[in-house]
Amino acid sequence: MKVLLLLLLSPLQGVGASARQEDFRFCGERNQTENSSVIYKHSPANISIENTAQALIIKSPFLPSGRNFYHQSSLPPTLGRYRFCIYWFKHNRTLRLAYGKQSFLLGRDPNSSITQERDSWKTERTKIFNVSYVFKGQKNTSLNSASEYFFPASLEIMPVGEQDVEGQLAALDRLLALAPASGVTAQRSLRHELGVLERMLAHVELKEQNQTFGKDALRATVLRVSTAQAPQHLAFASPREEGREVQGFTVDLPSSLFVTAEEEEVVEHRVLLVDVNSQAMFQDENSSHVLGDKVVGISLVDTVVANLSDPVVLTFYHNQLPRNVTLLCVFWQEDSTAASSGNWDSYGCTTVEGDRQTYCRCNHLTYFAVLMVSSPEITYIHRDYLSIITYIGCLISALASICTIFFLYFRSKQRDQIMSMHIHMNLLGAIFLLDFTFLISEHLAASSSNAACIAGGLFLHFSLLSCLTWMGIEGYNLYRLVIEVFNAYHDHLLLKLCLVGWGLPFCCVMLIFLTNWTNYGPFSIPVYESIGGKSTSATMCWITSPLIHNVINLGLFSLVFLFNSVMLGAMVREILRQNKKGHKLKHVLALCGLSILLGIPWALVFFSFTSGSFRLVSLYIFTIINSLQGFLIFLWYWTMVLQAKKSSNSQSSSDSMKLQPNSSHSHPG
Repeated sequence: MKVLLLLLLSPLQGVGASARQEDFRFCGERNQTENSSVIYKHSPANISIENTAQALIIKSPFLPSGRNFYHQSSLPPTLGRYRFCIYWFKHNRTLRLAYGKQSFLLGRDPNSSITQERDSWKTERTKIFNVSYVFKGQKNTSLNSASEYFFPASLEIMPVGEQDVEGQLAALDRLLALAPASGVTAQRSLRHELGVLERMLAHVELKEQNQTFGKDALRATVLRVSTAQAPQHLAFASPREEGREVQGFTVDLPSSLFVTAEEEEVVEHRVLLVDVNSQAMFQDENSSHVLGDKVVGISLVDTVVANLSDPVVLTFYHNQLPRNVTLLCVFWQEDSTAASSGNWDSYGCTTVEGDRQTYCRCNHLTYFAVLMVSSPEITYIHRDYLSIITYIGCLISALASICTIFFLYFRSKQRDQIMSMHIHMNLLGAIFLLDFTFLISEHLAASSSNAACIAGGLFLHFSLLSCLTWMGIEGYNLYRLVIEVFNAYHDHLLLKLCLVGWGLPFCCVMLIFLTNWTNYGPFSIPVYESIGGKSTSATMCWITSPLIHNVINLGLFSLVFLFNSVMLGAMVREILRQNKKGHKLKHVLALCGLSILLGIPWALVFFSFTSGSFRLVSLYIFTIINSLQGFLIFLWYWTMVLQAKKSSNSQSSSDSMKLQPNSSHSHPG
């Protein structure tokens, strides 16, 4: 009875799995009703098993060592139900079929393979019963009976050749060339492709111990470390890249990196080094500038490395940098939110700067870079002091400007609407608007309303241009008082000056806005905090285009400064020509007030391009004088009024009287 049972069960017996676990297994039972064959075909995408009365058809992306794209072998002639299993072993590229008691190596045996595909097996499909499948590292799964099955071929079970890695590198290199400034979605797509490349590098079949792939913007290196040897220090040096800002780098990996828990099947470790010469897929919200666009990725395959006792040391070799640039070693931290793709962080990394090399010591593995942070060579304490002076000065200046406008208005009513007073009032109005919009700009940037920030940036720019324009008009008024011999009368002069003083800035900002409304909005100013070594940014509502700022603002100020400097020089010459005794104090006060009215102290901004202690002193003087411009005009005005009252009983020269804000030598407009 036992012998009969054994004979009945024999067709269902299959060859068991070998001692080494397979990467993919598919098993089922097939009713063989006629002579049939097993057919293997190469498929580029999926694994499929199809059953017909005349053939068992297997398609997969696996190319066995024989490299036969089509293979056909005869199955046992005995009819009945057979148990069969298909095994794929990635380590030796073996695709094997166990059918009953027989075993077939698909694509291996040239004697059993044919080169011409035949269509005779394309008959009616029949079902496969008691089906199950399993991928390596996953659970065995049962399936319902069917005549055809499809499975996606994951990268982990597919053999990866050098040509596959080179193809992925070339594709990613082309994408980087086409996307120099990517958005959040594009960056994530690029990093997804980078992840595919990393998985390929983890499984690629190498001919050498260490191997480098790629060129141009993207290179990848695989370092193999045998577990049979004791853990040891590992060093790698990149090729020299002449002509680049970063000419090369070295990586020193500590021996503690390779001390891992013992695993039976781990025969070697793989270290992946990815050298990216593009920042396209690593751009944060602050638009941080990476030194030489060089990003270096380091990873240990199938291992998360963090909190190393001995740090990983990256050395970047670069050209000598300007004194006002601070370098900071950072790593890329992925962000899962939709608003951001990620950001640079310095946690766990220390920076040691040299003249032509920078050392980054980090306690984990990921993608690293060196940020170039513009440093004003001023400690954070001085920056705080300057910020406090600016806010307090603007507040005092705004209040003083309003008070002076009221005093000038009522005084002009008493003195027949003198032209100079109205020009001073308009300048003070522009200064008040500039102080007010500057004080609220940072608060608007912190709000969630983008439209409010755009409006705030536009109004702040309008206020600045109005302030500069009215300074130029003050210079023109001085020309009328001093240079014009006959001091000619002009019809509706005040109206014309107002059209220029307010209309020109309005037309300018509206033209910029209508050209592209994104020219105004949140503007981030990189700030380096020496405490904690973190790079932060201050945000205000301003012009987003540096080109517009340089051309419009600096250009207009340069023209106004040159014109007003000539007018002030003419005034000094006139005072020296008169050389009257007893009026020295009045002349000094007049010149100081005129300098402030004409915006001469604004020229201190050009000294911000210097360095050292001189730059620090000039920044303090610039901040104090210009943030208090409205208040200083207020003091000058009342000083001149008091001087005028003291000398009301004595005759003053006509030119000295022209310096007073209530001079009657101007004509009404």
